[in-house]
Order: sequence, then C-alpha cells, then structure tokens
Amino acid sequence: MKKGYWISLYTKIENADNLKKYAETVTPIIKSFGGVPLVRGGENKTFNGDEILRVVVWEFPSFAKAIECHNSEKYQLGWSLAKNTTNRHMQIVEGFNTE
Repeated sequence: MKKGYWISLYTKIENADNLKKYAETVTPIIKSFGGVPLVRGGENKTFNGDEILRVVVWEFPSFAKAIECHNSEKYQLGWSLAKNTTNRHMQIVEGFNTE
C-alpha cells in the first residue's frame, strides 16, 4: 500500500496565535489517523517560485487515510481556528514505491 502525504505551504500567517492553537488542536487528531510529522516549520530556502513562510509535511499509512483525516469533522473544526488568518497551499499526495 502506498503512503499518503499532506504537504502544506504557508504563504501568509496573519495571526501566529491562531496557527499555534490550530496545531495544538489538530496534532492529536492527525496522529489518531496514523499521521507522522516529517516537517513542521524550521528553516527553509526558496530557490524558485513564491516565498513560502512555513512548510509542513505529514506522512500517513495510506492516501485514503490522509483524505479521511482531512475530511473528518474533528480536523475541519480544528482548521477553522486558523483558516481565516492563514493562507496555505495544501495537497494530499500519494507516495510511490520503487521496489
């Protein structure tokens, strides 16, 4: 089974407190769906394209589980804490296996 990945690229953060509350609220929810944080903020360097303020990547056991988590009522309620003061490009991507 191929893994699923949430990739979020933040382009605007108007209220860091809202984003912090969102992260504190949704982290246990995401983990309950098998999510494992691979990248959460940290230093980044843009070489091409738009400037990105923050990058977050979560790995899930499957693409379907990643979608299920995103669409869950609990996650959507958590996202409502930051969505009005945050702009992000968020995709759920299926991983691949070379074996």
